[in-house]
Amino acid sequence: MRTLVIGSGGREHAICLALAKDRGAEVHAAPGNPGMAEVAQIHDVDPMDPTQVADLAERIEADLVVVGPEAPLVAGVADAVRSKGVACYGPSQAAAMLEGSKAFAKEIMTAAGVPTAGSRTCSTSNEVGAALAEFGPPYVVKDDGLAAGKGVVVTNDLAEATAHAAQCDQVVIEEFLNGPEFSIFAVCDGRTAYALQPAQDFKRIYDGGQGPNTGGMGSYSPLPWTPADIANQVIDAIVQPTLDEMNRRGTPFIGTLYVGLALTADGLRVIEFNCRFGDPDIQPVLALLDSSLGELLAAAAQGRIHEVEPPRFREGGAVTVVMASAGYPESSSKGDVIIGTETLTKEHDVNVIHAGTADHEGRLVTAGGRVLTVTATGVDVADARAKAYEGISSIAFDGAQWRRDIASEPLGAVEGASMLEEQG
Repeated sequence: MRTLVIGSGGREHAICLALAKDRGAEVHAAPGNPGMAEVAQIHDVDPMDPTQVADLAERIEADLVVVGPEAPLVAGVADAVRSKGVACYGPSQAAAMLEGSKAFAKEIMTAAGVPTAGSRTCSTSNEVGAALAEFGPPYVVKDDGLAAGKGVVVTNDLAEATAHAAQCDQVVIEEFLNGPEFSIFAVCDGRTAYALQPAQDFKRIYDGGQGPNTGGMGSYSPLPWTPADIANQVIDAIVQPTLDEMNRRGTPFIGTLYVGLALTADGLRVIEFNCRFGDPDIQPVLALLDSSLGELLAAAAQGRIHEVEPPRFREGGAVTVVMASAGYPESSSKGDVIIGTETLTKEHDVNVIHAGTADHEGRLVTAGGRVLTVTATGVDVADARAKAYEGISSIAFDGAQWRRDIASEPLGAVEGASMLEEQG
């Protein structure tokens, strides 16, 4: 099968690696990155231009297009690809509003009866002030639009919450959900879905869940502290009602429904929906996938997921640790030479996944905030963690920063719990 992956980050590199495992697979990527170039043919195409992407898919005679990031989906790339008669894994522009607008996502959740945090959508300072007073600290303030995973502020500081809201045209203010957070990715064909195994990611820049939010600093899977049937619970209580509601509105959802969850004392609650695989939390999940990703995504894109078996995962654990550039998440340093990645190429249970890298005159350099990840598998999470950090120690670039507590004990600890302790 000839597959075209759209995007240039760690998520897309991980997808390419998984697709390349299939017998007879031919993987293409646009615009790609130096790591993806090792397993895919790279094409210089603007991922935000629906016409360019669709034309490329038609020109290479792709059997399947997989759109990785959220921004091209919200821009209508999937619609353009389908207009050429090419199967596409990713929601339409209309369905991608589940991520494009947090207010819309809340509207869908309410209509579908999905358990989620209480919320208010606010456009004025008076509305913001009233909502913050209603829910109280810790304050949860979310930019309504796309913000690359960094549009959320959770704080006990009323001034900080108010200031973040003032920077946004529209915000969603929510009650704080107290409980371990995790992600489940549902592969959807418009009518039904299969769930991948859960993962937990670490959003804040510093150890102990301190500092500002990032796009994600690491993740691990599986989660021994979640109920054994958690994936089925999420499909039954959250994913299927959402798919039914989207169908009722005439906007069927085809692609990944990313369900961000909190396991609270009152049960499961949805924190957010996204319309693509999470990054980096999909990386350990795909590292453990023991069935064909290509077959699964193609079946979903073609509305026939019932024709393929549910995804299988091998025993053991997987851990992903992100190396970020100097200044991240407020800024990023570009052009710093990266050394040491070549030392891990022969490690069968360790992958260096490129996220923000570039080739400059034959040298690998930084080209983004999150530069790369080391993703390792092992007999359990602890074993995978040790291998991941051993891999990290082999790589260096100026200003490199990474967390030291990814997948550390106690597993399932809530990063936001410290805010409740501060209140006490």
